[in-house]
Amino acid sequence: MSLSTSGMQIKGAQRWVRDGVELVSSMRFAISLLSVLAIASIVGTVLKQGDPYPNYVNQFGPFWADIFRSLGLYTVYSSWWFLLILFFLMASTTLCIVRNAPKMVADIRSWRDHVREGSLRAFGHKAEFTGPASRTDLVSRLTGYLGRRSYRFVVRERDGATLVAAKTGAVNKIGYIFAHSAIVIICLGGLVDSDLLIRLQMALFGKSPLQGNAVIAQIPQTHRLSPNNPAFRGYAFVPEGGKSNTAILNFQDGSVVQDLPFSVELKKFHVDYYSTGMPKLFASDIVVTDPETGKSMNATVKVNEPFIYKGVAIYQSSFEDGGSKLKLTGYPMHGPTDRAFAFSGNVGGSTQLRSGGARQDEYTVEFSDFRAINVENISNGSGERDVRGVARKSLRDDLNARLGSGARPDVGKDLRNVGPSVQYKVRDRNGQAKEYRNYMLPILVDDGERVFMTGVRDTPDGPFQYLRIPADADGSVKQWMLLRAALQDDGARAEAARRFAAQSLPSQTSAALRGQLQESAKRELDLFAGAIPASKTSHAKGGLQAIAEFVNEKVPQDQQSNAADMFRRILDGTIWQLWQVAREQAGQPAMTPTPENERFVHTATNALSDNFLYDAPVYLQLDSFDQIQASVFQLTRSPGKKIVYLGSLLLVLGIFSMFYVRERRLWLWLKDTPDGGSSVLMAVSTTRRTLDFEKEFARTKAEIDEIVTKR
Repeated sequence: MSLSTSGMQIKGAQRWVRDGVELVSSMRFAISLLSVLAIASIVGTVLKQGDPYPNYVNQFGPFWADIFRSLGLYTVYSSWWFLLILFFLMASTTLCIVRNAPKMVADIRSWRDHVREGSLRAFGHKAEFTGPASRTDLVSRLTGYLGRRSYRFVVRERDGATLVAAKTGAVNKIGYIFAHSAIVIICLGGLVDSDLLIRLQMALFGKSPLQGNAVIAQIPQTHRLSPNNPAFRGYAFVPEGGKSNTAILNFQDGSVVQDLPFSVELKKFHVDYYSTGMPKLFASDIVVTDPETGKSMNATVKVNEPFIYKGVAIYQSSFEDGGSKLKLTGYPMHGPTDRAFAFSGNVGGSTQLRSGGARQDEYTVEFSDFRAINVENISNGSGERDVRGVARKSLRDDLNARLGSGARPDVGKDLRNVGPSVQYKVRDRNGQAKEYRNYMLPILVDDGERVFMTGVRDTPDGPFQYLRIPADADGSVKQWMLLRAALQDDGARAEAARRFAAQSLPSQTSAALRGQLQESAKRELDLFAGAIPASKTSHAKGGLQAIAEFVNEKVPQDQQSNAADMFRRILDGTIWQLWQVAREQAGQPAMTPTPENERFVHTATNALSDNFLYDAPVYLQLDSFDQIQASVFQLTRSPGKKIVYLGSLLLVLGIFSMFYVRERRLWLWLKDTPDGGSSVLMAVSTTRRTLDFEKEFARTKAEIDEIVTKR
């Protein structure tokens, strides 16, 4: 009984193995794997791969970012499940080849010469001929014809008759073997060039990814890979004049340093731009030095034109700022002072903010980017927002659309280089930061007005919302900064209100009426400056928003439109007087009321209002810079590339053979006739019946008929 049970268990296990092999080697299993690979490749193409994890958190939120990370969607092509699918696809195709290739090879070698006359008569494509020539003579004629038609053939004598079995296009089945072998070879090449070998090194030799940042020279060997690593793909950041002999390999759980068998020095970086501002060409002049021989080689690396040394290809991947040196002037944006101060820093570095009205070391400025060229579509398509979060269709909209101003966006395309810009973060002592982008030069907009653009955003992937500061006659922000500081000075506001009341009413106006106007102007200026709240429930810090809340609460709804116009006229007048007070306190002459000066005050008033939403401790104006470019090189050693090339060649040959080569087999059964002649029975088969085959059969039939009936 026990022997019988054991036998049944063995047979059951054998059946499971057989069924498993049958499933893995089936076409439906391979097609399913190919479908999953196609979907995964789409995900890997649409979703940017290898970005820092915080970027994905900002894009998808922490919940979905963690789910996508657990699925390996940020590194699709090196994720365990993708490599597992490749492995099973390779196994499935290999089993398919093992099962079917011997049969196909045997069929290719077979002449199928065991047919009989009866079976030939059962063919769908057949014909029968009778002629006066002898069988021997006719065999000679027909075999010569088949040779001219590129048929290979054999002649067999059987049952008092002669069989000629011919075939051509048998390479069609070789195409099947080639195509399936190509899939195996390409998958093998993909596995070789994946990080599978690196993962094996980590498991076998105690290597581990490094989490966090560290100086490369101080990273221990447990986080480094040997220069002899057979396959890797990493990146190296090299500034002009700098040198690197390592590459960084990013993984989901950290990064690994790949030591290189040479060093790369960037001598000069070149970049050309299209009129749209997009890079047209960027290239790097490099010097590659071999530490073993001391030999140095000069080369120029361009996109898709790598330099290859010791099996490592150096590609031009991208370019970034390499630590440009910046000199700026800082202006306080809070408090009653406009005292400017010198400030400097390097892109990629940070500097403590020690001046400008803020407390010592209260803020840290982190410079993240510098651009020497900014080509903007002034009339169409920037998509930025103002500091109130209002979306715009163009940069010109950003400069024109303001509360209380009439925006007149133009149509058409107006590309213009608006000059250098600097991007930085201001971080407070609690670690909270906002990011700013400031343009170095004033931007010319409608009617010849020039404004300085300064953008702010709270999140790394959010759009910049812009504040525009009007440029003064000297092309600087000094006059607006002077006006901003005066707005925060209670004494200056009071004097501006007094002057406004004195100039707005005739000299014979009673003191009481003049006092009422002065008090109203002072209250409105205080509201605008944020010195007093608009109401008990007010959320506005100041600016036009505070005045609007005051009007909505204090003025009946049917009178609000007229009240808003009156408040705006009073505000423009008091701001003009405030500017004169500020200039007088600074020892500058008074300004005359020209259209240009009035336009300056109007734009300055809007900027003062938006400044409460901009809410920056300082404004940093770029004065000069020493630009340092940097190249980002991709360094790859990919032995699997040649394997993939071989697989691709086999795939092309296999598909060509399967689709464009038709196997045709032809049989001729020759017998003697009583009158001394011969009869010929012809049968033809093909792997694919097409219109071409029908035409070929008709032509072959006619040609053999002519040969047989010829005397």
